[in-house]
Amino acid sequence: MPRFTVHVRDEWLTVPCKDVSNTVQWLGVEALRRYTKNKPDNGGISSVKDVRFYVRRCQGHGLLDADDVIEDVLEDNDFVEIVIEGDVMSTDSIPSHPGAFPLYPPTYQKPHEFIHLDGNSLTTSDLVKLGKGIYQIKLTPEAEHKVRQSRQLVEKVVDENKVVYGINTGFGKVARTLIPKSKLKELQENLIRADSTGVGMPLSPEHSRMLLALRINVLAKGYSGISLETLQHMIAAFNSSCLSYVPEKGTVGASGDLAPLAHLALGLMGEGKMWSPKSGWADAKSVLKAHGLSPISLKPKEGLALINGTQMITSLGAEAVERAQAIARQADIIAALTLEVLKGTTRAFDSGIHELRPHSGQKEVAFRFRSLLDSGHHPSEIAESHRFCDRVQDAYTLRCCPQVHGVVNDTIVFVKNIINTEINSVTDNPMVFAERGETISGGNFHGEYPAKALDYLAIGVHELASISERRIERLCNPSLSELPAFLVSEGGLNSGFMIAHCTAAALVSENKVLCHPSSVDSLSTCAATEDHVSMGGWAARKALRVVEHVEQVLSIELLAACQGIEFLRPLRTTTPLEKVYDLVRASVKPLDKDRVMTPDIEAVHKLLLQEKVWEVASPYMEEYRKSQAPHVPAL
Repeated sequence: MPRFTVHVRDEWLTVPCKDVSNTVQWLGVEALRRYTKNKPDNGGISSVKDVRFYVRRCQGHGLLDADDVIEDVLEDNDFVEIVIEGDVMSTDSIPSHPGAFPLYPPTYQKPHEFIHLDGNSLTTSDLVKLGKGIYQIKLTPEAEHKVRQSRQLVEKVVDENKVVYGINTGFGKVARTLIPKSKLKELQENLIRADSTGVGMPLSPEHSRMLLALRINVLAKGYSGISLETLQHMIAAFNSSCLSYVPEKGTVGASGDLAPLAHLALGLMGEGKMWSPKSGWADAKSVLKAHGLSPISLKPKEGLALINGTQMITSLGAEAVERAQAIARQADIIAALTLEVLKGTTRAFDSGIHELRPHSGQKEVAFRFRSLLDSGHHPSEIAESHRFCDRVQDAYTLRCCPQVHGVVNDTIVFVKNIINTEINSVTDNPMVFAERGETISGGNFHGEYPAKALDYLAIGVHELASISERRIERLCNPSLSELPAFLVSEGGLNSGFMIAHCTAAALVSENKVLCHPSSVDSLSTCAATEDHVSMGGWAARKALRVVEHVEQVLSIELLAACQGIEFLRPLRTTTPLEKVYDLVRASVKPLDKDRVMTPDIEAVHKLLLQEKVWEVASPYMEEYRKSQAPHVPAL
């Protein structure tokens, strides 16, 4: 029999429907009848028939017409909300701050491809794809075997009444308190509830998926003592996109990301809220039930195993470093286009110069500039037009791109190595060494490694925006560009890129504050037991924000450079840069007079996020690399 999960005020009700030819009005009345039946005072409702209400989907907030037939507008197990006229809008069933993050479309289908996790081979790229819902998860047979082995040791400890931290003791300052065997399940559940203290916006569904996937990967390594049954419950929740409500703030990044991971576990226990493509934000138990899943029941040590670790820092850091890598290589293409528009020289990118200061990032950036601008390989009418000018050298924002962009590339390589190591590291405490028959307490949960690396990433990648903003200034300033002021005709009547440049300047200024390293701070917590912490959660969140600002500043530069091309026509630039120009113009038309520019910036930002600029230009780079082989190995 079809059934629907209906939210009325502060309660979730399951409403069976024998006849789906009934109307939405019937469903609302039946839900209200069940709601008032459970209330001593009928919930303040004297007569259900007299109540005025409307019905909407929990996911997407779409209003349903009272006269619609249920089978025409709803599917079995759909989530809906009854809003009584005069009531304050519910916050339990709707996404917090709608529009703050992208939701899966109503037609979302489970992916057919699987990724096999073993705790040893996951990469930042894999993790980002898991966040986007591209894969389901399975464990490798080897991982299942190791998980069983470690669990057997935990059960042996319990059976033999050995005293082991986190299994039958309290936590932190009260670690010496022995807990009786009859209360070990309650101990683990209390730990999850007590640590669920996060505040702020919830992580987006993508970030929650990454967090859950990464925790599964760490547990799959087989040193945490979790049962295979509980781990399979987590995998089933992931594969159904049942994602816990995880507030983004509250971790100090030592003893693990306790608060975020506790919220992750809380939803899996059927408490708090969860999100799924079918339900939106809703009661966790109802979401699990609607997907044929049951809440996990924690066994000894399992609560601790779920929350000890650096997975929030690391999952957000994985996205930050992947996006940083994508924007860094596209920044070289954008800067090369700007150099063309400003009629700069390519002499500063001569390979001989960079062999004398052979940092790998610097050499690669110089190569990319040559591959895009080499007139012998890609003739440029713009370059030819100023071949015999009297300019000897360019400003640093053009001439020093290999040196400035180069160290960003090297920073990203360094950080990515640390994050990839962290992704496949055991960060629990205590660790269960099944092969040695012992549990050992240590400090792998401390988030200093990813925290420091992500602070470094923010500082490094910010420089792409800093130097880009200066190039935007040169494009907009007629005394520096020999182009119309602010890249628009009829200056004065039109302001052109004047305030777009201000936006870039504002973002760069914000980044200067965000680049202050959070990991230089430490506050003692847990009655001085956890007396040094990493503050890695903030390091990860602000690194992501810095990367986003960099993307936006470079979006503005790319728009400005393409606009500059308009004033140099009919001259054409090199073939790869013309391809970039064509890509932008397929989404954004030239600025012939003032218009709202935010949609233009967003359209180009989307191209950069999808790496379309790299996609159209990189084949020409590789072709050039082959022509120069064996002298130019890829970075």
